[in-house]
Amino acid sequence: MKAFLNYSTIIPALAISMILHFALPASADSTANLLLNLQCEGGYNVDIWKTKQSGELLYRSTSSNGKLSLGRGTSQATEGVRVYKFQKGNHQYWVWDGTLDSQQSGTLEVYKNNTIQRRYACTKR
Repeated sequence: MKAFLNYSTIIPALAISMILHFALPASADSTANLLLNLQCEGGYNVDIWKTKQSGELLYRSTSSNGKLSLGRGTSQATEGVRVYKFQKGNHQYWVWDGTLDSQQSGTLEVYKNNTIQRRYACTKR
């Protein structure tokens, strides 16, 4: 009976903790500030972070295809819109903070060998 009570409390607690773990959004620790949070077409969620100590720009994205984390990003203002650029191998990821039409929108662009492969419209969250 004692073992049954242990299992009857452990299993629901484990199930609840797993649900909460996967339901809560991913976030960085307290060593970085969130600069931009976008929800993009295709189910992509993109976050741009800036570390407090070094100022390094970090790219974090999640989707049904998996997760991608990149560092060493660059940032520049172009025609009143900021673009964050990251690279992994021959792929480049450009994240536009706003558009000329709306500061509440954004764009995720994926390049391979300097040729655009995909463009996703995004909204700020």
